[in-house]
Amino acid sequence: MKKDNFSDIEILTDKIADKTLEQLEREGVFVFPEIVKDAEDITQDQMILQGVNDTYRSGNVMGFLGCGDERLIIESRFCGENEDYFFQYLLDRVLDFPNIVDLKSDANQDNRLFNFLLFLFPYYLKNAMRKGLFKKYIHHRYNDGNVKGAIDIARHIKENTPFTGNVAYSQREFSYDNSLMELVRHTIEFIKGKPYGKNLLIKVKDEVKLVINATPSYEAYDRKKIIDENKKNAVRHAYFREYLALQRLCILILRHQKHQIGFGSRQIYGILFDGAWLWEEYVCSLIGDAFYHPMNKGGKGAQRLFDGNIGLIYPDFISRNNETRIIADAKYKPIDNIGNRDYLQVLAYMFRFDAKTGYYLYPESGDADDLNLRLNRGSTYEENVTPRDDISIIKHGLKIPADVSDYDEFVVKMKVCEQKFKQVFAACAPQAF
Repeated sequence: MKKDNFSDIEILTDKIADKTLEQLEREGVFVFPEIVKDAEDITQDQMILQGVNDTYRSGNVMGFLGCGDERLIIESRFCGENEDYFFQYLLDRVLDFPNIVDLKSDANQDNRLFNFLLFLFPYYLKNAMRKGLFKKYIHHRYNDGNVKGAIDIARHIKENTPFTGNVAYSQREFSYDNSLMELVRHTIEFIKGKPYGKNLLIKVKDEVKLVINATPSYEAYDRKKIIDENKKNAVRHAYFREYLALQRLCILILRHQKHQIGFGSRQIYGILFDGAWLWEEYVCSLIGDAFYHPMNKGGKGAQRLFDGNIGLIYPDFISRNNETRIIADAKYKPIDNIGNRDYLQVLAYMFRFDAKTGYYLYPESGDADDLNLRLNRGSTYEENVTPRDDISIIKHGLKIPADVSDYDEFVVKMKVCEQKFKQVFAACAPQAF
């Protein structure tokens, strides 16, 4: 894209151009999924806009950014000429978002950004609660006759003179009712007050019930104090990284009450989604019954290239049918951009798992048919190069409807395209299709 195309949002462009996602995240931009450093396809050094001579190069990220009154909408690579229905569809299938991505018709983009944060809350809450309720040590102060902790001499003299039988003391207790769980409770109560709040929280009703039961000391007027405590005491233990993400999201949601997202006319704000991650999770929802789906971000399904636990790899998809093993790789890029390192990676996976066939699964916004690439044998030095009949990689695209009048029509056409896309893998798990 030519740099001249961004002349209308020059202030915003200057603030985000050539900045990494890690830098933008530190300045207040919310990046999904979770923490940037834990994702494979969206890296810390990736840039939203990277200057190359007189042009800007963009990456796999989608979402919204703003600074003051300037806005930048980053659409998917595969949207139509009007609305970005594909972005909305990915969010709907992967995160169960309502239809809110009418990007260009909403005059109040700040409210739209805030709604995105609210709609992410059930996903983050469910992820965190898979680790169980968050428990930590907290200090309680008591003044009674049942002494169990350290006596507070100064407070005892102040509160119990003359002596009536009570003793002032403090005790360190391991409790679920701590500042973080209180923060989550405040966020739940805040969302309940929204017109769509109850419908949003019904997706996580069991988790909500657990949080409410675990926070008996909740008081609405403590909200500011709870927010301040959480800002000062971020979750640090690696095991609870999902709670760190939830903590950050809750703070962003609750602080919106006092000032709009991006408080201050010069501050960057926004929310960014990793398009490659959304695409991979969406593809998994289509073919997951026929394939294993290792996930490096969650540390699930790790594989090794070599004996001795050497060479950690996470192929996107490994077919469950080991008699005719297939390796598939989800690529959020056009067909012509799949090459070079992509080929080497999938061929290495195929060699490792004795697979004769590999697939690239990509979004197809044009009319390109599947491309079957047959592996060569022989050498150009000996002039005996010929294609093999037994090993091939296929670029298999999922057609993205273009000629649609609204989102409902897009969904109907996508369902048809999905069925055609899945039929290729019917032999991998016939019962699934």
